[in-house]
Amino acid sequence: MLTIKQIRDDRDAAIRKLAKKGVDAAPVIDKILTLDDRRKAIQQELDNTLAIQNKAAKEIGALMGQGRREEAEERKHFVTDLKEKSARLQAESNDVQQELQATLVTLPNFPADIVPEGKTAADNLVVKLVESYTQLPENPLPHWELAKKYDIIDFDLGVKLTGAGFPVYKGKGARLQRALINYFLDCNTRAGYLEVEPPVMVNEASGFGTGQLPDKEGQMYHATVDNYYLVPTAEVPVTNIYRDVILDEKDFPVKMTAYTPCFRREAGSYGKDVRGLNRLHQFDKVEIVQLSLPDVSYEALDGMVAHVESLVKSLGLPYRIVRLCGGDMSFTSALTYDFEVYSEAQKRWLEVSSVSNFESFQANRLKLRYRDADKKIHLAHTLNGSSLALPRIVAALLEDFQTPEGIRIPEVLVPYTGFDIIK
Repeated sequence: MLTIKQIRDDRDAAIRKLAKKGVDAAPVIDKILTLDDRRKAIQQELDNTLAIQNKAAKEIGALMGQGRREEAEERKHFVTDLKEKSARLQAESNDVQQELQATLVTLPNFPADIVPEGKTAADNLVVKLVESYTQLPENPLPHWELAKKYDIIDFDLGVKLTGAGFPVYKGKGARLQRALINYFLDCNTRAGYLEVEPPVMVNEASGFGTGQLPDKEGQMYHATVDNYYLVPTAEVPVTNIYRDVILDEKDFPVKMTAYTPCFRREAGSYGKDVRGLNRLHQFDKVEIVQLSLPDVSYEALDGMVAHVESLVKSLGLPYRIVRLCGGDMSFTSALTYDFEVYSEAQKRWLEVSSVSNFESFQANRLKLRYRDADKKIHLAHTLNGSSLALPRIVAALLEDFQTPEGIRIPEVLVPYTGFDIIK
């Protein structure tokens, strides 16, 4: 959530920044400033009323002590009227603050200055391309056909058990999933990330804290009886570990990693681009999260991008890194880099990771703060990245490493799978 100060410091700049995300923010910003002015005016009137009320209350005791009961009774009536006025002002202040808060949360985060202009993925900027294409058999098969051929992923059984988008992994397919999860977690912990195992259901406050609510409630699975939400990513519970926490400067950086199944409704998704593992309702993902001091958060982002790149590179997949344009960025992000691997069989790029800096946007919602050397309190910065999301990694591995003999397993995964080929 943006702060009032961020908006007040330069209204026109705020409008320009949000326009890069495709948002016409002028009416909302003007409403926010009007509500904030009203809030300040009410607070000033309330403070003045309470000061007069307190002074009059003290006068009552003095008058009673002097035996001036009639005057004291008049002051009591005066104080009663002031109390009623104070109560009305407090109620009005609460209403204005609630409306101000509800309006503030509708604005997305400011994009960083280096975010490219653009509306769709076609406008994203490729910042790195690493080609390492393998020699494939003639007419290579897409992963959904390979999964059926080698009996390692059963999409039809998933439909029977639950519905489309809930595949069943079998045999070496299940072993490959487990191998990737363990490999990614081991790489992350060696890089200094603390492994945590969070719940896969969160409450409303957690969804609000990281920005999924109220922006993406339609994409989340909701257990309505208990008002819990299935996590769309481990970012939600892991970042919320520090909700309503004040850290010290010396505590940074805070680095955490977690594996969770992830659940997304993906409403409106259909067509050839969602076949097989390309887009699922339930999938596995390993996540990294960092809490950073503001002045070094972009150095932290560069480090996270380099770490995720090392994972993708170690698998031997062709990949590219793209900087998302304003129109393709998430509600909460200030700067996002996507990693995409190339599917030779599908002849398309598949996104496997997003690495983002949210600056203070999530921290303001979370009330995640730190105390500096002078004991002053500030908002921290939050960052997160997929390291990695499994479905499209598996799709690319199956498709890019298919041979006439079977599907080769990258060397780094063999100690985890226990086999080097799927036949």
